[in-house]
Amino acid sequence: MAVTKDQVVSALAGVAAPNGAPLTGQNVLSDVVVTDGKVFFSITVDAASVKAWEPVRAAAETAVKAVPGVVSALVALTAERSAGASRGPKPAHTAAGDSHAGHNHGPGGHSHAPARGAPAAKEAPGIPGIEAIIAVASGKGGVGKSTTSVNLALGLRDLGLKVGMLDADIYGPSLPKLFNIKEKPETIGGTRLKPIERYGMKIMSIGFLIDEETPMIWRGPMVISAITQMLREVEWGKLDVLVVDMPPGTGDAQLTMAQQVPLKGAVIVSTPQDLALLDARRGVAMFKRVNVPVLGVVENMSYFVCPSCGTRSDIFAHGGARHEAERLGVPFLGEVPLHMTIREKSDSGLPVVATEPDGPHARIYRDIAAKVLEQIKGGATAGRVAPKIVIEA
Repeated sequence: MAVTKDQVVSALAGVAAPNGAPLTGQNVLSDVVVTDGKVFFSITVDAASVKAWEPVRAAAETAVKAVPGVVSALVALTAERSAGASRGPKPAHTAAGDSHAGHNHGPGGHSHAPARGAPAAKEAPGIPGIEAIIAVASGKGGVGKSTTSVNLALGLRDLGLKVGMLDADIYGPSLPKLFNIKEKPETIGGTRLKPIERYGMKIMSIGFLIDEETPMIWRGPMVISAITQMLREVEWGKLDVLVVDMPPGTGDAQLTMAQQVPLKGAVIVSTPQDLALLDARRGVAMFKRVNVPVLGVVENMSYFVCPSCGTRSDIFAHGGARHEAERLGVPFLGEVPLHMTIREKSDSGLPVVATEPDGPHARIYRDIAAKVLEQIKGGATAGRVAPKIVIEA
């Protein structure tokens, strides 16, 4: 029998808040999402009482897991500062038992500097069986990052590597559509997820676990927890490289990746026009700030060739990403045209590198993959220290 939201809420009613009253009567629970036996919700409390609420979070997670039919539970504890509170450091958000040092949400933006008196940062632990992890990122949405990620991963596969893909875009997962995957991942031993395989690659996305139209109305700590679980609680097996399709921007997901695993590097995707390049510049700067090598920049939608007359049009200008890469001192990986075949294949879940391997577009992506592989082999990150990231008001 399928688990219902009412069953989960009923189990949570038996969990006591720090004041001894039932958790469900404290006005701290987010909406409870239940999908195929997987339960997601958060507990939002004042920052000053995080320590008192962490045992409650753990008890809530235990209670939910005991409900018949529940496969897994993701419970995040979100800390908010009450109005008028001082703006000094506050405890880190915790979720699913992990404490994630994180962001400065003050007027100055994100701060990655170590807290005064904080212990020395430790080397980020790797994921057993995975030799290298690379992030594909963009400063803004709408530049074709996910399509580039998929075809880059397939290009690396064509170079003889064992490749996996992780969709880290929790709010807008694209891999289910780009690979036309509709089935749900299986569980192994009730605790680990088995990735879905397509075109010889192992793939995982939050989109496999929720309905396509379900909005992910989650705070940052829930996003952090979900990404951490998909990194470390998935049976990836032996991989030469894990390609991570990042969400756009420079927020929680990017910082989580930099903190949680020793990234081998990041690929930045941009279109040629000035507005996109401004955001790409921020992406490059962010990864450098958190000690992640930038493997290079890809100029997507670089030009358009009319299929009827053969006339070339630089719809979004041309060459901007190349010039920006040169200015920032990072490799330029290549130009991908704006072409109907790439768009049609992507919308159909038939990536062009896999389904038209001898075509001109597949060759472009494989050339980019070869340059990325060269950067991975040449840029050792062994012993890279993860940045110590502190959450402040």
